[in-house]
Amino acid sequence: MLLFWLQLLALLVVARGLGALMRRIGQPAVVGELTAGLVLGPSVLGRLAPAAHAWLFPADPVQWSLLGAVGWLGVFFLLVLTGFETDLTLIRRLGRAAVAVAVGSLALPFLFGLGVGFSMPAEFIGPRARVGVFALFMASALSISSLPVIAKILSELDLMRRNFGQITLAAGMANDVMGWVLLGVIAGLAQSGSLELGRLAITLGGLALFLLAALTVGQRIVDTLLRRARRQRAGMAELLTLTLALALAIGVLTQALGVEAVLGAFVAGILLGRSRFQEPEIVSQLENATLSLFAPVFFATAGLRMDLSLLADPTTVLWAGIVLAAASVSKFAGAYAGARVAGLLPREGIALGAGLNARGALEVVIATVGLALGVLNPDSYTVIVLMAIATSMAAPPMLRAVVRNWPGSAEEAARLERERALSSNVLVRPARLLLPSHGGPNSLLAARLLDLAWPEGVEATILSAGPDVPKSDVERVLGAFAARPVEHESIVSQDPLRAILDHAVLGYGAIGVGATDTRVGGQLVSPLVDALLAGSPIPVIVVRRGAEVVPEQGARFRRILVPAIGTRIGRAALEVAASVAQRCGAELLLVHVVTVPRSDDTVGGYRRLLQRVLRGEPEPESGQVDAARGVLDEACELARGLGVDPRPLIRTGTAVPEELLALARAEAVDLVVLPANLRQLSGRPFLGHGVEQLLERSESTVVIVTLPAGGASA
Repeated sequence: MLLFWLQLLALLVVARGLGALMRRIGQPAVVGELTAGLVLGPSVLGRLAPAAHAWLFPADPVQWSLLGAVGWLGVFFLLVLTGFETDLTLIRRLGRAAVAVAVGSLALPFLFGLGVGFSMPAEFIGPRARVGVFALFMASALSISSLPVIAKILSELDLMRRNFGQITLAAGMANDVMGWVLLGVIAGLAQSGSLELGRLAITLGGLALFLLAALTVGQRIVDTLLRRARRQRAGMAELLTLTLALALAIGVLTQALGVEAVLGAFVAGILLGRSRFQEPEIVSQLENATLSLFAPVFFATAGLRMDLSLLADPTTVLWAGIVLAAASVSKFAGAYAGARVAGLLPREGIALGAGLNARGALEVVIATVGLALGVLNPDSYTVIVLMAIATSMAAPPMLRAVVRNWPGSAEEAARLERERALSSNVLVRPARLLLPSHGGPNSLLAARLLDLAWPEGVEATILSAGPDVPKSDVERVLGAFAARPVEHESIVSQDPLRAILDHAVLGYGAIGVGATDTRVGGQLVSPLVDALLAGSPIPVIVVRRGAEVVPEQGARFRRILVPAIGTRIGRAALEVAASVAQRCGAELLLVHVVTVPRSDDTVGGYRRLLQRVLRGEPEPESGQVDAARGVLDEACELARGLGVDPRPLIRTGTAVPEELLALARAEAVDLVVLPANLRQLSGRPFLGHGVEQLLERSESTVVIVTLPAGGASA
């Protein structure tokens, strides 16, 4: 055990250190982590200090099994994370281009791999494989791309959201899925040692049934368990345990079916990542543990098995070069051909070929599985891992060269700018929406405003707030969401508030709710909304329709007013207002009100105030003007980042609500978006006198934006 801890320490420190060094010179960290194995293995340490190497890494199967267990955990968790990053809807959304590139980048390397596999000498074939299985393995090894490495390269080069970057990810996902299917086939075939069509059909059929069951019944089971845990207010530790238990259970199932558990880990990651009840922070926690410990140890352990002295054999050097050339040329040519068939530009085809050529992490996983199955031996293992390192190192400089001075189309540049602004938003983010509704006009208008403010594709859930809600009213609310995915649930609980709050913890980003048109028990919002504001763990957007708004005919806003106040809650309100303005083509008025003291101390004071009013608006102190301009400039920049060019205004007066009401009337504003800091007053949430005054007196539609306690500060 002492030796095991020393091995783990050495592998972790060297792997992380070399990984950081590689990142500094523009290479993926996995290259440094693989190199750590070369440094500590027979290639370097074994040559420079053979006695030390023999003591630290003795040829003892039991000692190696300890490191191997940590390494397999690294493989497993890495594949779970890869599944989290896999978006099965992305390929369908990108359509013809993604399919063409995916087919080209798979088919041509597969054919090249078969040819290379059948041509390689028998000395490269593992002890438990025949030439047919070995050739099939080489075909899969050349076909696969490494989605984690591709995603990391695209992210570090800020190319993830480029058009070709999205197609690269989609094709990489298809490559990964097919690669793991082929790996499952090989694992089954390795049991017989030959390529039998009947067994191949059975293996493929079993995998197909498993995948079908996983993506249907398995998805429902995962959703049910995660939803139950969220409803029970499970903490991060409990949710992480449940996530790992589900992944391990699916891994056990695939291993029992005769295929590798890593395929189950990949499928488990897809199911967990697709679940709407998954806690995003769980992914971050698992990623931190995997990328900081388990994955680096795995890659370094993989490098320990490489012996570069094998390259002293001219035959090994020759076939290493052939495999590298075949892998690179076939992947590049296949991706480029698919891009051209799909009508993409030549430059996009080159970028796709360069990106998909990175094998990296998953290629090492494939090689490790092949070695464990006996399909590979140390010579062929070294050849494949060297190919993985070389292609991963070549991808970043090639992509940099291709995209240099190439901003893309004007539409693409504008889209990227909007997405950058969206990623930094406080409130309007790609998180699901919850709308408790009694079917009234304010609920209908709240649905319309949420649909206008949030990005397209964000899911929404409508909760019927009572058993007596007419079906026709619910259908109108559902119809207020344009092409957005919407589901409807009825609240059967006798406590609607508790039912709403139970839903709020299921991964939603905000709650939209309609106010009342008149006071209820002295309150401008209903007791239910009051209680919701007090207890909601997520932001709440309260909507009260204006005098002239007819929700059934659709909410068409021409002029929108939002105060610029320079705080976090102010930014959240600005995000809502700017998003609605951008979607409606409405004018956005950004106003900052500077309050001035009443000049009621003397008659002369009244006279001076009257004279200033006759000349124009009362002038505040110059310092106030500078501060107001600074706040407005910042707000205008944020609005432009969201695709709207606002009209900034500075108003001065003795009361903010009066100035906003006067401005709304003068400018014929039909939507006012107000930020509100929640406070407790007499046992109920208090929005502030100014907000409640505006809510009561405004003839325009009013939207009140609130953040949960502790989230509204500057």
